[in-house]
Amino acid sequence: MLFAALLVALLAVVAPGCGDSDDDNGDEAAPPPAKAEDFPDPSGKTIAELRNELGPGPVLAPSVFELEPGRNRIGFGIFDRARKQVITNKAALYVAPAGGGKVAGPFPARYESLEVKPQFQSEGVKADPDSATSVYVADVRFPRPGAYEVLAAVGLDDNLTAATSAAGPLRVVKDSAVPEPGEAAVSVHTPTVADVGGDLAQIDTRVPPSTMHDADLADVLGSKPVVLLFATPALCQSRVCGPVVDIAEQVKAGHDGDAEFIHMEIFNDNEFDKGLRPQVAAWHLQTEPWLFTIDREGDVAARLEGAYSAPELEAAIAKAQ
Repeated sequence: MLFAALLVALLAVVAPGCGDSDDDNGDEAAPPPAKAEDFPDPSGKTIAELRNELGPGPVLAPSVFELEPGRNRIGFGIFDRARKQVITNKAALYVAPAGGGKVAGPFPARYESLEVKPQFQSEGVKADPDSATSVYVADVRFPRPGAYEVLAAVGLDDNLTAATSAAGPLRVVKDSAVPEPGEAAVSVHTPTVADVGGDLAQIDTRVPPSTMHDADLADVLGSKPVVLLFATPALCQSRVCGPVVDIAEQVKAGHDGDAEFIHMEIFNDNEFDKGLRPQVAAWHLQTEPWLFTIDREGDVAARLEGAYSAPELEAAIAKAQ
């Protein structure tokens, strides 16, 4: 199980400031999208040379760990040395094979808010100052499997600085075991409100429990679009499960039954020490949260690892319609 192994370096940096709401670092109006021409051309440079050119800056905290050759959605946070979340109008990623190699980029990042309307915010998120409030997302292409160094160019005070990763190189594998778009969804039984006699605390750590436990995935798979969310709001090591479940609740309220929303917890009996629930293992998930949309034929239409915004979820649902 790689939950702790993959996220321990990230958490050491971001946990104290993931939900900081100070005036200078809170979740304000979305910055305008960055453009590639706003960032240095990496031609003929190494990652180290680019880092030195930009100068030291904040910390880059990736929230995505399942990567394959080709286009990948990479979510990440940016934090200053005081562990407070940084909001900027300029951020882009660069990647290069670990140990030396051609630098690819810049891949401009877009800002995605994790905020929801008050009626959809859970008690856990309200009470947790470390809950994430935003995420940056860049679409990055990797040419082949391997380990890749990652660097962000971040705009601070009208200057570009280098943000280095808190989690080491990114690892790109030839073919992830996690189901991807175009592949058949894994049919598993997911516990429902009826299975637990209405005691949703057995199958949901959110307070109040989510409204996404009416259907068993095995019963609806292949008959209607499905939104399947693996997340544990009370036990999430990445501190984004609470916010993304709240986002799913808000989006679900606007869909009037045109898709089945299913929330699946991560750990047996909702206890970390008891290991992964069999449904999580069957989907080969080693981080959390994960969201999949599944079309009427039972194939995965989209997948989102880590934090995502309401517009990203709406786009994923549209792919399954």
